[in-house]
Amino acid sequence: MSKVSVETLFFLDLSNNSLTGFDEFPIVLPWSKLQYLKLDSNILQGSLPVPPMSTLFYSISNNSLSGEIPQLLCNVSSLSILDVSQNNLTGNIPLCLSNFSKHLLVLRVRSNNLQGPIPSGWTSGKRLKMIDLGRNNLQGGIPKSLMACRMLEYLDLGNNQIRDAFPSWLGSLPQLNILILSSNALYGTIGDATSNLIVFPKLRVIDLSHNGFNGTLPSGYFERWITMASLDGKNSQASYMVENSNMTINDMQVPRTYAYSMTITNKGTEMQYPKIIKTLAAIDFSCNRFDGEIPESIGNLKELQLLNFSNNNLVGGIPKAIAKLTNLEVLDLSRNKLEGRIPLELSPGLNFLEFLNLSHNHLTGLIPQGYQFDTFQSSSFEGNPGLCGKQLLKECNTNSGGLPTPSSTSSEGSGSLDWIAIFLGYGCGFLLGTVIGNIVIKRKHDWFTKTLQNSWKQANELNYIQMHACTV
Repeated sequence: MSKVSVETLFFLDLSNNSLTGFDEFPIVLPWSKLQYLKLDSNILQGSLPVPPMSTLFYSISNNSLSGEIPQLLCNVSSLSILDVSQNNLTGNIPLCLSNFSKHLLVLRVRSNNLQGPIPSGWTSGKRLKMIDLGRNNLQGGIPKSLMACRMLEYLDLGNNQIRDAFPSWLGSLPQLNILILSSNALYGTIGDATSNLIVFPKLRVIDLSHNGFNGTLPSGYFERWITMASLDGKNSQASYMVENSNMTINDMQVPRTYAYSMTITNKGTEMQYPKIIKTLAAIDFSCNRFDGEIPESIGNLKELQLLNFSNNNLVGGIPKAIAKLTNLEVLDLSRNKLEGRIPLELSPGLNFLEFLNLSHNHLTGLIPQGYQFDTFQSSSFEGNPGLCGKQLLKECNTNSGGLPTPSSTSSEGSGSLDWIAIFLGYGCGFLLGTVIGNIVIKRKHDWFTKTLQNSWKQANELNYIQMHACTV
């Protein structure tokens, strides 16, 4: 096959087969005019093949390739799509891979065993729309040269060993839709958008989970993430994030598309999205050390479908503003220090809610009833001893403001104490009245009558006071 069609082969797709390798192929594949090469989802082994210089589209993901990424790959400067993800590649990412092509739109090397720093020379990446370096062993910081990628829509650096502060400077990227920095060693406060400038103007999905961020939640950002507040074209037909790589071969148009994909936690489970719908809006700040209260400004993000603040140190109540998030499908506030009542407004407001987790907080009172809240199990509310409602099979005491009804044991004990207090009250009153009566009998009749009436009145008043004080 390497000796036929060497000068004429433009398009080759062998994906989704069981191929294990090339038979005595050179390091650089021989087809001098090849433009499209797709070898995904095979069982290819050995080193990463280098496509010819003419290649525009090269995808070889989901195989068993090993070894380092060859420097020769940087000679293929015509590439617009490069995907070598989901292999067993090792070593560092070559520095040249960050600036080898002025035509590159997609760079994807996720799910390998790459290590070392993230390349720092992104000044030539002015056309890059997707950078996915997730699920490797990369260390160091996030290079500020990424600011040169003004067309960047998707950045995934998650599941590495990156140690750095929150890269607030990425907020200047005008097209950034998706930012995934989860499962790293990021630290410090997120800070707040203090200026009047628009920050992250197109952001729809942000995942900062499983890091070491602290401080309060960034209420200023919640006020300025305008795309989450009102998605562009939300009333139009939904479409997916794709990169069109149409090419002309012998005057014939060959339409090809590359679909963006990602992995985030949804409904408590890590979920892979083979396609990303453009209307998806999600925030995941779980498993950090955020403290303070949930700001009311979260209610501005009316297009949110997924909100996860679980496993932090958040205090205060659940803001009523969450009821404004009428598109919300997933709400996870579990394992914090939230207190007070669950706002009743959440029940009629969150009509699309499919997953709710408020467990292991300090919430009290009646769980809202009706609508979606009737579909949630006890696991959504467990670990809140002060909550009551049919979801927990625990009745509420309406006379005490919706608090749980005491158990039968505690009720019996309380009732016994109440009766003892009553008997003691009556006993004290009767004894006092009798003593006074015996004294006044020896007095004159008129004086006796008057004094006896006053004495019984005082005795009854004392009896009432004693009874009331014991009961309280």
